[in-house]
Amino acid sequence: MDPKPTTTTLAFSNKWDHFTARLGYRRMYHRVEPGLYSFGNPTTSSPVFASANYTLSFDALRTSLQGMDGFILVLDTKGINVWCAAGKGTFSTEEIVRRIEATGLKDVVSHRTLIVPQLGAPGVSAHEVRQRSGFKVEYGPVRAKDIPEYMRTGKASEEMRTVRFPIRDRAILIPVEIKNLLWLAILLPILLFLLGGLFPALMALTAILGGIALFPILLPFLPTNDFTSKGIILGLILAAPFSFYSIYTAEGILIGLAYGAADALLIVPAVAYMALNFTGCSTYASRTGVRREIFTYIPMLVGLILAGAVLMSLSLVASWMGWA
Repeated sequence: MDPKPTTTTLAFSNKWDHFTARLGYRRMYHRVEPGLYSFGNPTTSSPVFASANYTLSFDALRTSLQGMDGFILVLDTKGINVWCAAGKGTFSTEEIVRRIEATGLKDVVSHRTLIVPQLGAPGVSAHEVRQRSGFKVEYGPVRAKDIPEYMRTGKASEEMRTVRFPIRDRAILIPVEIKNLLWLAILLPILLFLLGGLFPALMALTAILGGIALFPILLPFLPTNDFTSKGIILGLILAAPFSFYSIYTAEGILIGLAYGAADALLIVPAVAYMALNFTGCSTYASRTGVRREIFTYIPMLVGLILAGAVLMSLSLVASWMGWA
C-alpha cells in the first residue's frame, strides 16, 4: 500500500478545523484517516513517526517536521489525542501492530524503528511491539516541536522529557468547557433570577464560571494534590462573599448563619465537581488517580449538595415564618 502524501504546512481548512475543535463543535469528527502518510521526499531509510488520528495531534506532528523527509503512521484512536487515547487503550500496542501490518510498513522502509510520542507510552508495550512486528519502539519527546532537535542529536534532553501544562495550554481548554455547559450557564441563572432574584442567579453564575474558567487558570497555584480538593478550596473562596453577605443582611443571626452555610454548601461542591471533570483535560492526572478521586469525592460532593439544599429550604421557611 503506497503512503498517502501530506504536507508540513497548514491550509486554511486545517486552521478552521482547529478553531472548531477548540470550541468543541462536532468533537468526534476532527479526524484524519488512519494509515501511512509521507512528507517531503522520503526514502526507505527515512524515519517513521506514530500519531493519533485526531487532527490537532496529526497537524502538530507534521508541522513540526518542516524541512524533513519521512513517514507518519497514523493510528486509529477514534479521533482522540495521543495522551487520552493511550489511557483509553486506542493508542496501543495492538493498534500499532495492526497498523504496521495493514500499511505494509516493512516493505516501505528498510529500517525497523518507529518513533512514538512520549505521551503515548502508557498504552504501548515496546517489547511486545518488537516481538510481534519486528519494529523497535523509540519514544520521542513530549512536545512535537522538539522533534527536529531530537532527530539531530539522537536523544531527548531532560527538558524534552518533562511534561508541562502552562497557562496557555490550560486557558485554551476554557472555550470548549464553556461551550459544553453554555446551556447551564444561561438557563440556570435565568431560572434562579425569576425564582429568587439577582443573588441566587449570581451564585450559580459564579460557581459555573469559577469551575470551568477560573479553575484551570489557577490550577497549579491551588494547594493540595488532587483536583477535587483544589476545587473545594476555590469553591470556598468564591462562596465567601455570598456567605458573608447572607450573614450580615439576614433578619436574625441564626437565619443569617444558616443562609451563609447553605450558600457555601451549594457553591463548593458545584465548583469541586467541575474541577474533578477537568482531570480528563490534564496531563497532571493518571488513570488510577482519577478513579480513586472519583470514588473518594463523588459521594461527599453529593452529600454536600443535598445538605445545602435542605439547609437553604429550612432557612427560607424560617425566614418566611419570621424566626430569627
